[in-house]
Parts: sequence; structure tokens; C-alpha cells
Amino acid sequence: MRAVLTVAHGGRENLQLRADVPDPQPGPEDVLVRVAATSINYHDVFTRRGMPGVRIKLPVIVGSDIAGTVVGVGSRADGAWMGKRVLVDPVLRAGERFGMLGETLPGGRAELVAVAQSMLIEMPRGVTFEQAAALPLAYGTAYRMLITRGAIRAGERVLVLGASGGVGVACVQLAKLAGCEVVACASSAPKLQRLREIGADHVVNYTEQPFLEAVKAIYGKPRITGAGGVDVAVNFTGGDTLVPTQKCVKVGGRILCCGATAGFDLQLDARYWWTFEQTLIGSDGWLQEDLGTLLELVASARLAPVIARVLPLEEAAEGERLLEDREVFGKIVLRP
Repeated sequence: MRAVLTVAHGGRENLQLRADVPDPQPGPEDVLVRVAATSINYHDVFTRRGMPGVRIKLPVIVGSDIAGTVVGVGSRADGAWMGKRVLVDPVLRAGERFGMLGETLPGGRAELVAVAQSMLIEMPRGVTFEQAAALPLAYGTAYRMLITRGAIRAGERVLVLGASGGVGVACVQLAKLAGCEVVACASSAPKLQRLREIGADHVVNYTEQPFLEAVKAIYGKPRITGAGGVDVAVNFTGGDTLVPTQKCVKVGGRILCCGATAGFDLQLDARYWWTFEQTLIGSDGWLQEDLGTLLELVASARLAPVIARVLPLEEAAEGERLLEDREVFGKIVLRP
């Protein structure tokens, strides 16, 4: 079969398209999926660059978000899956078997992939393969962080840093769907315009104005009396942004985190933590039922995943370049 392999850590030159990769063979409880779409995530870029403390056996076929059609089943798998359109939960959570597609298990940058039957979610009518493949890592992460862990409520003010990336866009859409007022931060006028188009109530170009000053201008400085600031701040950028984020959050507010793209060694101002009784909430990934809920939201037209580009498999390196150079708004999807 055709597949794109990440053959070594380093630059995009280490992505190789090959036509002689052996077809995967499903185990007894596995199924064989013909891949129709797989999206690109920063996780793929980090896997190619090499992640400190994480050993990846190379070469590897990355691609964690996979949608396609079941074309084969193992001897103990349910034959009723044959021919069904499916979204694959990227995380294997079956008993003693554990792993993640595109990292410790072969992923979706290939014509075929073998996965455990337990990872399958049937796609509702009206959901395209591209829409389904846009969901798991970005929208699944955002859903668990905002809804399950953050418990956002209608009428709350939500600040989203890094709002133009995959997870950030999903946060803006889901917060608006929940009835919140959203302040979205990005680095260019075109991205700010797109954020307005998907529902952001206020937008901030953080290269021109510190986001803390923008929040004060919109809502006023948070006061110990309860006035000013935002109820919820979404910060998965890390780096030196945590203390300014704390200063944006009102009394009793929450700060949500699902990662630290700009650095994990953070500085915290404990005075704001205790004086404003702030709650710091971490969120890691998603559950399979979260993906099912998201599919239903798409099927009912309440949620439309933002897809920036759909590229053929052979342009995987260009897709990663667009992501690394921040030239896209939303998801990039590959079609094998």
C-alpha cells in the first residue's frame, strides 16, 4: 500500500512517501479500515521533531485522526462492522493493550490501517469523512477541557489564548455553542477576522496589545469585590503567559490547561491564586463518548469543524509546513 513514513527525527525531509509498504494484517479482535481522511496535528510535528522523554520506534506512520470504511475483520471481531463508515478513537484503551495511533501504533497516513474493534465509532449520516477526521485531537481535547472538566456555563466570559490553532478554534466554537461570551486571541488580522466569523465576541491581536490590557479594556480590571475580568481562561500556550492569565480572571474563576506549546516550566503568582480563589484545572485528551457527542453535533448541524485545506497524501510535508508556519486557520486534512 501507499503510506507516508516518518523515517527519522528532524525536518520535513524525513517524511517519505512509499508505495511498497506491506498491508497491515488485523489481529483476531481487530478490523481493517480503508482510510478516507486523516488530519494533521502538531502531535505529528512533535513526533517528527522528537519529544523529550518519549521514545518512538522509527520509521512510524503518523496520523492520529482517522475516518474511513471497514473493509476487513479479525476472526473474533464483529462482522457487522464490515462496510460501515467509522471514526477511529486514536487511543487504544482495551485491557492490557494500550497505545496511540500515529505514535506507538501505526496511524492514518496510509491507505489502510488495522485497529482494535473497540476503537470504532460509527459515523452518523450527513457527516463527511473530512469532518470526522477533524474531530478527535482538536475538538475532543477542547470538549473535555471546556465541558467535562471546565464546566463552562451560558453567560460566562471565556478568554481563549492561541485561538487560531486547531484546539483554539474548537474552544471558540464550543464556548459559543454553550452560550458563553468569547474573547479570542491571535496574531494577525486575517485570523482575527476568521475568529469573528465563527462567533468570537471580542478579538485581540496579542502582537499589538497585551491580552491582559485588552481584557481590562473590555471588562475592567478584576476586583476582589467580584467585578471585572473573565470567568474562564483557556491557556494551553504556557511559556510566560500564566501570570498575565491569572490577572485576567475574576474572583472564583477557572484557568483551563490541556498542554503548554510555548513551554511547560511555568511561573505562578500565588497571591492571585489564593486572593481571587482561582481554580487551575488540567485536562488530558478525551473519552470515546466525547467523540460520539461531537459527531452528533456535526450531524445535527450545530457544529461545523473548521477545515482549512484538504490535501492529497503526497503533500503531507506541505501540510506540516503550513501548520508549522502558522499559515492556516483550522484543520488540515489528508486524503490517501
